[in-house]
Amino acid sequence: MPQSDDTLLFTARLSPHRSLSAAGFNLLMMTVVAVSFTAGIAFWLIGAWPVVGFFGLDVLLIQQAFRLNYRAARAFEEVTVMRESLTVRKVSASGRVEEFGFNPYWARLEIDRRPDRLISRLRIASHGRRLDIGSFLGPNERESFSNAFSVALGKARAVPG
Repeated sequence: MPQSDDTLLFTARLSPHRSLSAAGFNLLMMTVVAVSFTAGIAFWLIGAWPVVGFFGLDVLLIQQAFRLNYRAARAFEEVTVMRESLTVRKVSASGRVEEFGFNPYWARLEIDRRPDRLISRLRIASHGRRLDIGSFLGPNERESFSNAFSVALGKARAVPG
């Protein structure tokens, strides 16, 4: 009786890139608060005191926008290729998990390219099913992932020995 070969060939965790670190965010918010406070005082002194509230509202809206942006960055995808299985695990920003399985022998990577030859979309396809992956990645990150993933699929299809 042949034994199952569950050799791990490839694993990748795809996550959205955020260029602003926590320290950068704090520095940005301190700058926004300082500018808003200074402008608010200037308007107060010339008698336009109702404008001060709008400066405070701007600070709150900017902070809320960044909070939502950082929350969205908690989403990620894990792609695992083993000799006998291909698994994609998608975790949303809210923590909801979806898992998709494919047979790596039949799965293929579909790549859509823009006119400038950069990758615009990646999908795993097999037996009429299609799954978009890495939609939040940039074109260069998609290129790198597609190369590594294609090599892993090739290894999964190769006859062991």
